[in-house]
Amino acid sequence: MGTEQHESGRRWTVGELARATGVTVRALHHYDRLGLVSPGERTASGHRRYTAADVRRLYRVRGLRQLGLSLPEIAAVLDHRGADPATLRQLLDAQLRQVRAQIERANRLEVQLTELVAQLDAEDVPRPDQFLTTLETMSMYERYFSQDQRDRLAERRAALGTEAVDAARAEMSTLIEEAIRHQRAGTPVDDPAVRDLVGRWTGLGTLLGTDGAREQASAGRLWDDHREEISRRMPWPAEDFLAAVEYLRAARGAGRAG
Repeated sequence: MGTEQHESGRRWTVGELARATGVTVRALHHYDRLGLVSPGERTASGHRRYTAADVRRLYRVRGLRQLGLSLPEIAAVLDHRGADPATLRQLLDAQLRQVRAQIERANRLEVQLTELVAQLDAEDVPRPDQFLTTLETMSMYERYFSQDQRDRLAERRAALGTEAVDAARAEMSTLIEEAIRHQRAGTPVDDPAVRDLVGRWTGLGTLLGTDGAREQASAGRLWDDHREEISRRMPWPAEDFLAAVEYLRAARGAGRAG
């Protein structure tokens, strides 16, 4: 059925509105179910049609969505009870803080990646701890660690200071290289030297604040889902790094069982 005309203006079917605005039919149906944007009129035969006022409301929804507001927050802004300037100002202030935090994280990642690229251009292989630092700021890290967890880890690093954190990461690289050597040599995971290695690894986790149950669970899920990708990004051969991490996990499990 074509676009209908009415004495008070144009009307759109859901398909026509989707094509005109780039919003999918599925999204329009979802907005309708939520009461965000619903067709304002029906034809004589009962078919629902969007009015010009509905289209204007849709564009307001999409604009607020692009600012990062959730659909419930958008509903509060558009609802007459929550449309006062103070409510909108609170929502936008909160979103502005989030955007600034994202920009800060992106800026840190840009600096770290720029340093790595510069070293590669100079044919100077980046240090392992630099790769580990960059890995922490990748998007996969943010998907598995909550904002609260990331904030606590950042606070812990800030309290330790740059020098102590750099030393800890350098030690972490040393431990990975030791784990690679033990794994290649077939050293039993309950060997005293390996137990000492696991103890030092755990001590680093305690120092950096990554030894909590929630943090370990998050790290475990990240590793289980992306072990191959993470291993390829490390400065060691991927198969060696992957085997070393699994070796350390097995050694830690053997220590707990013992």
